[in-house]
Amino acid sequence: MAYLTEDTICAPATGHGGAVAMIRVSGPDAIACVDRIFRGRNGLGDAAGYTMQYGSIVEPASSKTVDDVVVSVFRAPHSYTGEDSAEISCHGSDYIISRILALLIGGGARMALPGEFTRRAFLAGKMDLSQAEAVADLIAARTEAAHDVALRQLKGGFSNELAEMRAQLLQLSSLIELELDFSEEDVEFADRERLAVLLDDLLAHLTRLADSFNLGNALRNGIPTVIAGAPNSGKSTLLNALAGEDRAIVSPIPGTTRDTIEECINIGGMLFRLTDTAGIRDGGDQIEQIGIARARAKLADASLVLVLYDLSHPRDVAFEPVASILRELTPQQNIFVLLNKVDAAVSDPNEVTAGLRLLRDNCRFLRISAREGTGIDELREAITALYSGLVNEETTIITSARHLEALQAGTEALRSVREGLAACDASGVSAARALPTDLLAEELRLALHHLGTITGAITTDEILGKVFSEFCIGK
Repeated sequence: MAYLTEDTICAPATGHGGAVAMIRVSGPDAIACVDRIFRGRNGLGDAAGYTMQYGSIVEPASSKTVDDVVVSVFRAPHSYTGEDSAEISCHGSDYIISRILALLIGGGARMALPGEFTRRAFLAGKMDLSQAEAVADLIAARTEAAHDVALRQLKGGFSNELAEMRAQLLQLSSLIELELDFSEEDVEFADRERLAVLLDDLLAHLTRLADSFNLGNALRNGIPTVIAGAPNSGKSTLLNALAGEDRAIVSPIPGTTRDTIEECINIGGMLFRLTDTAGIRDGGDQIEQIGIARARAKLADASLVLVLYDLSHPRDVAFEPVASILRELTPQQNIFVLLNKVDAAVSDPNEVTAGLRLLRDNCRFLRISAREGTGIDELREAITALYSGLVNEETTIITSARHLEALQAGTEALRSVREGLAACDASGVSAARALPTDLLAEELRLALHHLGTITGAITTDEILGKVFSEFCIGK
């Protein structure tokens, strides 16, 4: 994919189907290109930046009006891309949008490639690479939590943390490089004790950032949540109740759900990828057993598990299937045991709760009736309370696999340096002799390189191509 930076590009910056649309134009000839087809009280050629003009888009050859529009003018470097830019606000008709684009292209512009406006903003120094990626995350955000994480990264929270770490490493790395220039004189400019303390702090910080990826990925794509239980315990009814629509087939026939059914729902500003699974039991035909196997696989990967206990059955019938599921779960998983069909209870809920707590003491218990809607609001509130403290304005959470890979590679390089220093301390040998300066310098260079690729301080066309190819056209 060939990106150019010296020509003028255009593209619609709004989705299809709206009452109004916006077409973005950017590049050295952007304002002149729009001025050729714009008729207003004044021309755009002398318009100041941050101004708007009302007028019409007309076909130059026939003077036929295409649409009444408002044109916003931005002068370099005070624009999104850092270039001269114009934004045409028009009606949302597909015909109008395509006609205006055709006139712009006929006047010397070309259609923008995916992410090309944001790429130009990056190249102009308007934002770094991690902030540019946050633009795409902000557009794709489906919940408040995903929005907040993307907005913090866009505002430079992650970038500032990385810049501070790289600045500390650069200072010490420059002293190490200086030692190489005086290698024959066996001198030390870098304080090894200070370096060890700094490395410990940086390793702890990088590890925390890398560990946040699982949460960030869940916020972006949905927290994996599984509804599990015996056949006919109300799993599909619960899915429909939480989704607010009849998403799963509900039937009194055991084994109705034979495969997993997924639905993404918003609970308390966070996205949950809710999976209804086949009822777990012994027996059943071959197809049902395949569904049960898939249910167990989903259980193993779930962050949140909603286990249904059917209170309408006697304890000797309903207890063991739920106990069997709880034995498969881990202490790291968040578990709600939902005592369902409370309106038709045969078993004593208190007795059931006491018995199941012996198997998993990290369970939360709620009494519900999925069919009647009893306790569903309380369940939503409990789930919200469980996850609401995970995102705040001070916490940086990474959502990009590219960032995770760079953090892990940088951590590995710094850990090699730290282990070398620790081995030196244990042996009592002079640090300058036990840890060769050239090796120390190389590992520090690697760490700086990997951290630099996150913000674009160090980058390649291959990295840029991959990042911006995932953007929508017009951004």
